Amino acid sequence: MRIGVQLGYSANFKDAARRVVEVEKVGGDIVFIAEAYSFDAVSQLGYLAARTESIELGTGVLPIFSRTPSLLAMTAAGLDYVSDGRFRLGIGTSGPQVVEGFHGVPFDSPLGRTREVVEICRQVWRRERVQHNGKRYQIPLSTESGTGLGKPLKIINHPVREQIPITIAAIGPQNVQLAAEIAEGWMPVFFNPEMADSVWGESLGAGSAKRDAGLPSLDVVVGVPLAIGDSADERLHKAKPQLALYIGGMGARGRNFYHDLATRYGYGEAANRIQDLYLAGRRGEAVAAVPDDLVRCVSLIGPRSYLGERVAAFAEAGVTTLLANPVTDDDSEYVRFVAELTALCNDLPSVPA
Repeated sequence: MRIGVQLGYSANFKDAARRVVEVEKVGGDIVFIAEAYSFDAVSQLGYLAARTESIELGTGVLPIFSRTPSLLAMTAAGLDYVSDGRFRLGIGTSGPQVVEGFHGVPFDSPLGRTREVVEICRQVWRRERVQHNGKRYQIPLSTESGTGLGKPLKIINHPVREQIPITIAAIGPQNVQLAAEIAEGWMPVFFNPEMADSVWGESLGAGSAKRDAGLPSLDVVVGVPLAIGDSADERLHKAKPQLALYIGGMGARGRNFYHDLATRYGYGEAANRIQDLYLAGRRGEAVAAVPDDLVRCVSLIGPRSYLGERVAAFAEAGVTTLLANPVTDDDSEYVRFVAELTALCNDLPSVPA
């Protein structure tokens, strides 16, 4: 199992970058940087590429609606070049709240667009002249849609790799199936190892049945709040604001993917209360309404002996990459937590190295 870290939307990115440099020294394998309606992830990854030597760099994730497929491919190729082949392209659909509310483009056909984006990106990286006649993207544009002056072009530079690994963030059944079919990696959110098979097993199986034999085994990339120690349980409350934001505020009532996921986990009543409070502007109460048990299910917070069992449960559920979000403001503790998690994984024979 690979161990990495996941950076959020903090404005203190340079402080976070210093932590990543130290994480690399203690054996961290990968770092993913989020992008929603915060600072863009690309400029920050370019900064990290210059500050690091071996740790892989990934977007976690770039919304597909905010860039054209060719620009996504160009960006990935550029980051792969400046990092000497260490980049992984993480993409996702985001949701209508961000796509329409911040970017001002329609949130339409997310599933079909994802498939076409992946096809176009791989065409660009192979240095083929880009030609695509899909339902959502036509390259070059036809005379009916444009001037008629467009012509098939291939990327000028030679990408470091012809196929940069793609990770798709997905939790809905059809999106998960698509990720298992066409991507190198799948990134769910709020992963509960005890419930994963019942929630996603069917979709993963259906996608894997159609998977190209030329693709590697699916990399299951899971982010977890992390705190290790006998008194770590006291930090459960620090992992609640993100859960409250996503379950309560990421999407409208009746169209919130994260609320649906919490409901499928058996926390429907709590999810309703969190959403009611959040949408009413009572965010502090919404955070307080997040059950401790829900946090425990989707995190690694507790004594070392307990976390050994939890890491084994994540591995048994198919997780191949754990992205830690250490619950601490202290730089040295942040790095220590990641180092201890790496040691925990190495100590467990049931966890793949």
